[in-house]
Amino acid sequence: MFTRAEIDQQPTMWRATRQVVTALRDRTDRLLGTALRDPRTRIVLTGAGTSAYVGELLAPELTRLLKRPVDAIATTDLVADPLAVTVDDRPVLLVSFARSGNSPESVAAGRLIDQVAAESYHLVITCNADGDLAGAYRDADNAVVVALPPETNDRSFAMTSSFTSMVLAAWLVLAGDTDVDALAEAGEGALRQTAAIEETVRALDPDRIVYLGSGGLKGLAHEGALKCLELTAGEVFALGESSLGFRHGPKAALTARTLAIVFVSGDPYRRAYDLDIARELAGTLGSERVIMISDEGYGVDAGHWTVARTPGTPDALWGIAAIVPAQLVALTCSLAGGHTPDNPFPGGEVNRVVQGVVIHPFTEGRS
Repeated sequence: MFTRAEIDQQPTMWRATRQVVTALRDRTDRLLGTALRDPRTRIVLTGAGTSAYVGELLAPELTRLLKRPVDAIATTDLVADPLAVTVDDRPVLLVSFARSGNSPESVAAGRLIDQVAAESYHLVITCNADGDLAGAYRDADNAVVVALPPETNDRSFAMTSSFTSMVLAAWLVLAGDTDVDALAEAGEGALRQTAAIEETVRALDPDRIVYLGSGGLKGLAHEGALKCLELTAGEVFALGESSLGFRHGPKAALTARTLAIVFVSGDPYRRAYDLDIARELAGTLGSERVIMISDEGYGVDAGHWTVARTPGTPDALWGIAAIVPAQLVALTCSLAGGHTPDNPFPGGEVNRVVQGVVIHPFTEGRS
């Protein structure tokens, strides 16, 4: 089964990703030096589906670290409304994430930014060196392509090691070096809980799963929910929301069989909101149907899957390991429902590489 193997290989892929980025450091530093010399340069993180959630997880942390706005805008939004991304004559650094790089929106997003931005630069992070996106920018003077180890080009329907490896690669390029070995050890610790996670999910038999998190961890909540929807072919409904935003309507999705999973922030301020919603849902659903993914239990009467965190680790980096239990939840639900995780849509209703998208001509451009 590709899906399980690709979940299990992630710590190894993170160490391999570090090697790839290190080898390209001179080129990526030159690109960033040029692209960011103008303090007005807009940094946009883009991708579709899971690749869009890479940007959602990273953007808040990178904004704080780089001390300039970093926006996560999906290719599906950028292609539909490219002029919303550009502001007067400000340069744009487009950071594109793609597993295959063959989705129609991937190349179109870059081409549209080249068309409408006064000055454009491209950092392409992809798991497929032979994909359309990599090919479009491999020899471009205003771009660097970071092609991750080929094993990260997940053969399963759902993205797992591709997601986490792209998050890490972007962090290493844009934020600098980090302790990848500690991160890999945290991921290995999460994988050692596989049997316990599977047993818990099978016993709870959820009809719905809610993922919650604050700040960038809202992006991780979106990714956790998408994994469940994909691998169960929509049979187990799942949604991702922020810990505060959940009360504003999405809470209506709760049923007696709902499983609520909360990604708990390492930041004390954001964490307070995560713990509040965990306590509230434990009172609503019962403590056994609320699980916190965190480095400790924080005194909350709820379930707890431990993902180790070195003190001071930003949520975006910790999220690389913290998504592993959510991937295992999705896989467990898929198998329990009699689905084939590697291809949950044998009829082709939903595809590994999106089909049916027509890219329409956009005639406006720089004035």
